[in-house]
Amino acid sequence: MKNFRHQHRPKKSSLVIGRNAVMEALHGDKQLDRIYLDAKAQGQVINGIKALASKHAVPVNYVPKAKLDSFNITDHEGCVAQIAKVQYQNLQDVISLVTESGETPLFLILDGITDIRNIGGIARTAYCTGVHAIIIPDKGVGALNEDAILTSAGALEKIPVCRVSSLMKAVDELHLNGIKVFASEMKADKSIGEIDLTEPCAIVLGSEEKGIYPALMKVCDQKIKIPMKRDFESLNVSVATGMLLYEAMKQRNAS
Repeated sequence: MKNFRHQHRPKKSSLVIGRNAVMEALHGDKQLDRIYLDAKAQGQVINGIKALASKHAVPVNYVPKAKLDSFNITDHEGCVAQIAKVQYQNLQDVISLVTESGETPLFLILDGITDIRNIGGIARTAYCTGVHAIIIPDKGVGALNEDAILTSAGALEKIPVCRVSSLMKAVDELHLNGIKVFASEMKADKSIGEIDLTEPCAIVLGSEEKGIYPALMKVCDQKIKIPMKRDFESLNVSVATGMLLYEAMKQRNAS
């Protein structure tokens, strides 16, 4: 059995402990970062937690009982939730707020980026270059926990973060609001300097290992690349984000 004792243990004050307490948190205003469920847990309340978690795009991690015990709590009933350090916002609400303020929307979509150091660096750059919100999926992304906030130098607490159940549905919502979606791809035909980033747009970044999910790539409006002097496998995703967003900021400041 895997030993969880020496892994990072969240503070007890950041946890919601027990089935009914987690259910109440899902019904209330308290935002949750993720829910840990004993993989063998069953029952009506557990089924209700799963349904509400799916409705609110809260990730559910199915773990062995030893993982829950490692939180140094004994009354968890096979269910523990971690309170969100980042206050997630509704994507449409953010879009409406930006357009009503007279600004041109600029969004960042993160697909499959799990390294919290990269996420922290991306958030710092996004905040400094005028990005209106970072859009992340409820699964397959690094936890926006205390370490991520520390790495971001607090930027994750300042820039809106929209957590969605499906990035493809998020792209549909952006399209319905007249926002173009560009996918960062090393083999794209167009470089960032050839694209008009002054119009309402969002930029998708994928992980360095797998890139952007193919189905998500298909629904994007255009692929764009960062020109390079020498061939190389890939740029660090945080560095690539900085280059893309600086180009967007430069174009918008010049317009």
